[in-house]
Amino acid sequence: MASYHCSIKSGKRGKAASHADYIVREGRHARDEETSDLIAKAYGNLPDWSADDPRYFWKMADKHERVNGAAYREYVLALPQELCRDQQLEIVREFIASEIGSKPYQFAVHSPVAALGKTEQPHAHVMYSDRIDDGIDRLPEQHFKRYNSANPELGGCKKDSGGKDRIAMKEALTQTRATWAQIQNSALEQSGYDVKVDHRSNKDRGIERVPEKHLGFLGVKKMSAEEKQLVNNLRQSGGSTQTQMVRVTR
Repeated sequence: MASYHCSIKSGKRGKAASHADYIVREGRHARDEETSDLIAKAYGNLPDWSADDPRYFWKMADKHERVNGAAYREYVLALPQELCRDQQLEIVREFIASEIGSKPYQFAVHSPVAALGKTEQPHAHVMYSDRIDDGIDRLPEQHFKRYNSANPELGGCKKDSGGKDRIAMKEALTQTRATWAQIQNSALEQSGYDVKVDHRSNKDRGIERVPEKHLGFLGVKKMSAEEKQLVNNLRQSGGSTQTQMVRVTR
């Protein structure tokens, strides 16, 4: 059954290239064909100096981004199991067009098998740079400098989040979460499914239910057979227990 997840995080300078390797399962994160859960990967909107090499873009972000600046941001999106692979990729691309626009990005879709229940858990990792292309040609060392509003050609690309306070950023995230729900629900409806996801919390929806507890792979490994069966039974009935766990994203 379709379930909702949309989270966003930021990565500091020095973490971008390594995380890019992680999401595309390359470098030290490479897996063999039998164990790989990578379904698809793509990138776009890179500047000319790294047009065909997303890893080089992230390496330059790690090298030249300001010490206290975010080298990348990332959305993690759960994908409806009801949709086929092509449909899942289509809604990821629709989300990118809506929420990332012309900013540099790289994404990968994983579909690991859950430690509990042994079902697939398709999800997307969407990395992007918050710097907006303004048409000015810049070398990597300038691209990531602080924006110069008086003389843009002397500074770096402006960050989309620049100047926004916490309230504005929270409101933007709420709208992004709502957009992701709308994209999924539209695709599910067009495919003939009478199910919907909701970006709101249980509290905001007036649902009095204890949230599922995330145990992760090691947590599930420690559970007894009886505990695992209890969780599976409660999931099917819509109940809740502190021994339950949510989707595991690896």
